[in-house]
Amino acid sequence: MKILVAFILLLVSPFGVKKTEAQVAIGVSVGIAPPELPVYTQPPCPTDGYLWSPGYWAYGSDGYYWVPGVWVSPPQVGFLWTPGYWGFVDGGYYWNGGYWGENVGFYGGVCYGYGYGGTGFYGGRWQGGRFQYNTAAWHVGGGFRNTYVDRAGMVNNANRSSFNGRGGIDARPNAAEQSAARESHVRATSAQQSHQQKASTSRNQLASVNHGSPATTARSKVGGDRFNSSGHSISTIHSANSGHTTAGNHISNPVASHPVNNAAHANPSPQQHSSMQNRPAPQQHMAQPGNMQRSAPQGGGSRGGQVGGGRMGGDGGHGRH
Repeated sequence: MKILVAFILLLVSPFGVKKTEAQVAIGVSVGIAPPELPVYTQPPCPTDGYLWSPGYWAYGSDGYYWVPGVWVSPPQVGFLWTPGYWGFVDGGYYWNGGYWGENVGFYGGVCYGYGYGGTGFYGGRWQGGRFQYNTAAWHVGGGFRNTYVDRAGMVNNANRSSFNGRGGIDARPNAAEQSAARESHVRATSAQQSHQQKASTSRNQLASVNHGSPATTARSKVGGDRFNSSGHSISTIHSANSGHTTAGNHISNPVASHPVNNAAHANPSPQQHSSMQNRPAPQQHMAQPGNMQRSAPQGGGSRGGQVGGGRMGGDGGHGRH
């Protein structure tokens, strides 16, 4: 009951409980670092106008669990998504919630890939009330005409750390990110909140079960097809397996440890290893931090389509910090 009450308070509270020069942290302290970010292939955008929300590690009563990357509808035209991030402060890890706004703000320097290389945003831009997709970073279908290709400043980086601070990524907000922090922000949409809630109920998404390699790394949309790290649709595979097949026509779940190497939009493939081995147990069980609430970290961002600092990830991959 105490955990439930704490979780409710986190959802309704507009302020964080920890603050440093670089960030405003929300939630209660977690005594164990989040796992490294898994490498995965982004599924194609299902609907014109949807934007990519990168996957991330959230924390619940059973520990860390992976919230798959997903294509989502923005709350209004002209808004871009700033991902949330974990920050190490005073011996604990705190979650800084993501938010919507006209510019992408500070997200801890974490290289989520696919438009979010650690600084700024290069997945696309709003133009004339319509979103233009940068296909050098994002995977869209053949029917999309509002696309362009811009690889300026995009480089590969194998850094998969999922948190800011000691032992993770040493990054501070730049001037543009500080400016974005002073703008009006909108909390994650109800669809995004539902998406995280769904992930929290799947045991296969728990880091303690998957050892840092979740079964479902991405979804085509909230409640849509599930994809493994290789970019194969798990939903399609399961559907095929549940039906009748002819002799010799066996369908199996493909290996998920290596992403598809597509030069236009694939994630780089850094050496895989589990970050959950030999980690100490969490100091306590606690409610999932309120990463789905409105947040105003002490950082800012760059307007959609602009590259910040030339430290971007290449071809939809990880950025250099």
